[in-house]
Amino acid sequence: MFPWNLFPFNKDMKSKLEHMNPENIDKFIKDIMGNVMSAQSGTSNPQDSYRSQPAQQANTLNLTTFETHDSVFIRIPIKDETMLKGLQIYHTANQLKVEHYPELDISHSIMLPAMVKKKGSSAKYQDGILEIKLIKSYDVQYSQIDVSEL
Repeated sequence: MFPWNLFPFNKDMKSKLEHMNPENIDKFIKDIMGNVMSAQSGTSNPQDSYRSQPAQQANTLNLTTFETHDSVFIRIPIKDETMLKGLQIYHTANQLKVEHYPELDISHSIMLPAMVKKKGSSAKYQDGILEIKLIKSYDVQYSQIDVSEL
């Protein structure tokens, strides 16, 4: 059971919030989030926990991601066509993984803007651009969870 008496919001909270200025509220929230995120990730610097490694790696690819009504497209500029030989591309419902580019031991993870299907994906290389096309998935499957009394 959750200890509700330790919950920080009480009757006096409304009066306290009315007398705070927005800068103090913003600083308070950032401090709390920084402490929580650094405790979970084990880092000492709260700013480190906000950095996403896949996003940093995706930026090094200089890729472009966009979506249409039916598809998600990822375009990666690759100047040397011989680099395609060892390149491997994988994807899940919400993430694309590009391995062995630009070097053999490098892997990039890209979060997709929409859910995609397992099958029907394609990739083509033309005019120095690798274009990956993924078909959007509209079949969102919900599973019901029964709530039982304790």
